[in-house]
Amino acid sequence: MSKVYPNATSALADVVADGQMIAVGGFGLCGIPEALIAGLRDSGVKNLTCVSNNAGVDDFGLGLLLQSRQVRKMIASYVGENKEFERQYLSGELELEFTPQGTLAEKLRAGGAGIPAFFTRTGYGTLVAEGKETREFDGHMYVMERSLVPDVSLVKAWMADESGNLVFRRTARNFNPNVAMAGKVCIAEVEVIVPTGEIDPDHVHLPGIYVHRIVHNPAPEKRIEQRTTRPTR
Repeated sequence: MSKVYPNATSALADVVADGQMIAVGGFGLCGIPEALIAGLRDSGVKNLTCVSNNAGVDDFGLGLLLQSRQVRKMIASYVGENKEFERQYLSGELELEFTPQGTLAEKLRAGGAGIPAFFTRTGYGTLVAEGKETREFDGHMYVMERSLVPDVSLVKAWMADESGNLVFRRTARNFNPNVAMAGKVCIAEVEVIVPTGEIDPDHVHLPGIYVHRIVHNPAPEKRIEQRTTRPTR
């Protein structure tokens, strides 16, 4: 059975639902599955818990879901660059579970590995540790963090074969592998699709066993959050 779907709408149609936890790959706007995010917005599902390093910008990435009021809660490490996020959070419309970046990555990795919880020194003695179990190991205090197992994971890769084996490009890999492994269902948006067997096994970054559906987006916008250049002489 082919894992390739004609577009984001069809790939999401019988998978997403109100009230789900959705994990989304990317770091800032680098490596985000922009077509899948737009498709999620167009699906109209609501009351979502979104897990992602950040919440996009006001008119792109996960910022689109905030504009349409489809997100009830964000589990994220960074919430700058988005005025609508700030407005909703300060007005009490949006719940935020602020999570240190390394802890968030490990919560996703552990979820994909079948590990229900782990201990970390990060956040001990801060607001991050409030209400969580703590324990001493070798003279240091640790915080217990529960892993994350999202209902659906949306990721971006550069290349996939028809079996779902993925290759990422440079820094666009970022959170994507951990997000892909953690989800019960993973949908990958890719720029290039090749026949199964064409990718050298040593070049595969994420095995296709983690990927359930593939969407081809050969010309993504790849918007840059802040472009800084030297003055023209």
